[in-house]
Amino acid sequence: MDELAFLTASEQAELVRRGEVSSRELVELYLGRIERLDPELNAFVTVCGEEAVAAEPADGPFRGVPFPVKDLQETAGIRTTFSSRAFADYVPDFDVAVVRRLKDAGFVVIGKTNTPELGITAVTESELNGVCRNPWDTTRSPGGSSGGASVAVITGMAPAAHGTDGGGSIRIPASCCGIYGLKPARGRVSLAPYGGHEGFSTSGPLTRTVADAAALLDVMAGYETGDAWWAPPPERPFSEEVGADPGRLRVAVTTTPPLDAEVAPECVAAAEDAAALLMELGHDVEEATPPWDDGRLIDLFMTVWTVIPGLKAKPRELFEPMNRALLDAGDEMKAVDYVAATQELRGWSRRVVAFLGEYDLVLTPTLAQPPPPVGALMVEDDPMGNFERAWRFTPFTQVANVTGLPAVSVPLFWSEGGLPIGVQLIGPPADEAGLLRISSQLEQARPWRDRRPPVI
Repeated sequence: MDELAFLTASEQAELVRRGEVSSRELVELYLGRIERLDPELNAFVTVCGEEAVAAEPADGPFRGVPFPVKDLQETAGIRTTFSSRAFADYVPDFDVAVVRRLKDAGFVVIGKTNTPELGITAVTESELNGVCRNPWDTTRSPGGSSGGASVAVITGMAPAAHGTDGGGSIRIPASCCGIYGLKPARGRVSLAPYGGHEGFSTSGPLTRTVADAAALLDVMAGYETGDAWWAPPPERPFSEEVGADPGRLRVAVTTTPPLDAEVAPECVAAAEDAAALLMELGHDVEEATPPWDDGRLIDLFMTVWTVIPGLKAKPRELFEPMNRALLDAGDEMKAVDYVAATQELRGWSRRVVAFLGEYDLVLTPTLAQPPPPVGALMVEDDPMGNFERAWRFTPFTQVANVTGLPAVSVPLFWSEGGLPIGVQLIGPPADEAGLLRISSQLEQARPWRDRRPPVI
């Protein structure tokens, strides 16, 4: 039965359609694996066992397949904590739009996955919900903020998972855990009923295969009334891009991040290895760095990031030190400073996006460092320093959030010590289709879905 747990969501949906397995059997399989594995890993903060067993799934393409939702998104009748003591007992009476779409597709919500408080940083550790651990090495972090979701997928506690990405939070844990993570283009997946945080954040899939990511994007994507941003509908379903010829692409490869951060040798090696593979596949690859080096990028991004805990309108003593530090900074910030920062970031974005007029793809390491030890980015008495540490760990990922470009982390490389090291592909505006085509070609050339951590 363990092999059934490692089938993709699409494969399981086909088994349910053919009557070869029932939704209840799948739910009970995953509940058993969660009970066995999660005490050590802490990927789930809430498990909806009884509800999932009794669920009557909608008649959609994923009818009866169990699926976890990141605990930053409201789910009707299911506790949603944002990994914060301020929301420890919050049980919403509504689903956000993306959750409704997932349920309409037939998924059965099996639980909520771990995240740092308010998704604020690049590791998954919080006072309320505890430390989530990397199954490749449990002394290390799985990254964040979708750390619990990524751990659930790579360990077979879920066939695929929902994540969110406001500064790299899908791609960071995908890299740390050795799975495929797709951050959609701005406006592809609705933020409803919310207005969105300058369009930085989006929901997206975390999966073992490119085909599953494409199929999930097909059900997640779509306009909702009043959306501030929306991407043009794809010419055909994203699922049809898998296995399609990507053509001969012009690829810019760089290991130079947009800020002064040291890039570890294994992360450089991952990007160079992927570049060599792309050349073997017939693509035109050259070293070229987008015009993204800006000494003010951290300050500008953090100006926007500062308002996150303030939007939750809870007493500051209920928040952790990093979010209290942001609340303090927000108290000192003028409205004009916030608006000026967003305008400057938009100008910076135009320069970076223009670079994609010269190339079809930008290839970078996903991260500048391997998965960090637990606690390394959560130093208790240095909350603002923790943001600096997170930036140095993840200097390549925020580019796609600020610009709104689609991006993926592809699990092509493992270090000599057995840790997954992802590579990031950034595509042109609204071109998830192109990213899926080239990702599929890379997956066919160097399959990764059967690589499993020692903790399974």
